[in-house]
Amino acid sequence: MTNIAHNTDPSHAGLPHPHDLQRRSLAAVWHPCTQMARAAVVPPLPIARGDGPWLIDYEGRRYFDANSSWWVNLFGHSDDGIKSAIHQQLDTLAHVMLAGCTHAPAVELAEKLSALTGGALGHTFFASDGASAVEIALKMSFHSWRNRGQEAKREFVCLRHGYHGETIGALAVTDVAVFRDAYAPLLMQAHVVASPDSRQGPDSEALALADLRKLLEARQGHIAALIIEPLVQCAAGMVMHAPSYLHAVRALCDTFGVHLIADEIAVGCGRTGTFFAFEQALASAGPPQAGETPSGGGAHTRAPGGTHPFGWPDFITLSKGISGGMLPLSLVLTTEAVYQCFWSDDVARGFLHSHSYTGNALACAAANAVLDRFASGNVLEHNRQQSAWLQQAFAPLQADTRVQHLRQRGMILAFDVRPELAGQRFAERFHLAARQHELLIRPIGNTVYLMPPYLVDEPTAQFLAQAVTQTLNDVLHHAA
Repeated sequence: MTNIAHNTDPSHAGLPHPHDLQRRSLAAVWHPCTQMARAAVVPPLPIARGDGPWLIDYEGRRYFDANSSWWVNLFGHSDDGIKSAIHQQLDTLAHVMLAGCTHAPAVELAEKLSALTGGALGHTFFASDGASAVEIALKMSFHSWRNRGQEAKREFVCLRHGYHGETIGALAVTDVAVFRDAYAPLLMQAHVVASPDSRQGPDSEALALADLRKLLEARQGHIAALIIEPLVQCAAGMVMHAPSYLHAVRALCDTFGVHLIADEIAVGCGRTGTFFAFEQALASAGPPQAGETPSGGGAHTRAPGGTHPFGWPDFITLSKGISGGMLPLSLVLTTEAVYQCFWSDDVARGFLHSHSYTGNALACAAANAVLDRFASGNVLEHNRQQSAWLQQAFAPLQADTRVQHLRQRGMILAFDVRPELAGQRFAERFHLAARQHELLIRPIGNTVYLMPPYLVDEPTAQFLAQAVTQTLNDVLHHAA
């Protein structure tokens, strides 16, 4: 597990001076999700190397990567198993176009992912980043309805405060104002329905479902798909909901003939306690109730070893953790029903979408190593233990009057600092203060969250809780 002893003897011979690297970066690199004028005041932290859950700067200081470098890192930086798979693949084939060609890593990856859904989502389309995967799912949904002669089904539904990416199509189904507002004139208009935010009380799920049903009834015959982040709306501030909501949403989509897109880019690959977050809805669902007969192409199938049918989404998007934080990769899983909508000798009826690095062999090799780890390493069982350690370590915050809504879903833990205490630039101040406690963490607004690599033992969980609490003390004391 994790060694939290201080690293006192790093070797950085020949590396650039950190202040010089900051200056050059600000002059030449346009950093993402960053106001560059502010970056000139708070320059980016130069990182020299990564080791397990730790990132080490050019002066030998280390920081626990509490947010997994934007949620991509599963098994630690420089993981030997994933590196070995990439090295082996590099010796034979780095890349070949997937139009007219194929290769073993892509085929094996698609087969493994299909098996994880019991064959319900048996077709994989590859891309390179999460927003691209969302674009693909939206286009596939619309185009499949069109190929079925239902061209009126061209509208999309998303949840309030949901986030699905920042390309034009993905941004159209994103409801985070700071990302969306500047580009609103360029975007198609999606329907936004209530979010089942558990912080809003026990009625939030029922109210959200009623809002969705009302819209689906009003726009019946016009809506192509609903897109959701199962169990956790991450960019909204780690907003969480119950699996029962997902099961009810699947039933509504079936009733009204609407595709369901599960955006698992952030919450997939074990983050919530199951490999796919949506599995928790399937595992808790009994036999289909009245109104759940699939009419919209719902991917109803039988669970491997299970005793009753259940409804998977029509599309699942994956990225981030699928390659273990090593290489860019995204993909869309979909059903035979959707796939058959494009089966034709007519080229125009095909799904003519492509990226130059679609199904890159190196990235697929990394993803195969990740899935092999899940298959042979009891990852989900270990995650349950790690989640319990985190829950125990952070339990004292339940009594801390400065925070509210302490919540957890698997390996994602979050709490909100009371708005009246947070003050200006809370996220920036917290991020900077946390560095002094060997912690790299980026709050979302006044929401502090952890989504660490799967390398947490009991002492590390206690270290994280102490570092977060000390940082909170520093920031709120200075604010006072």
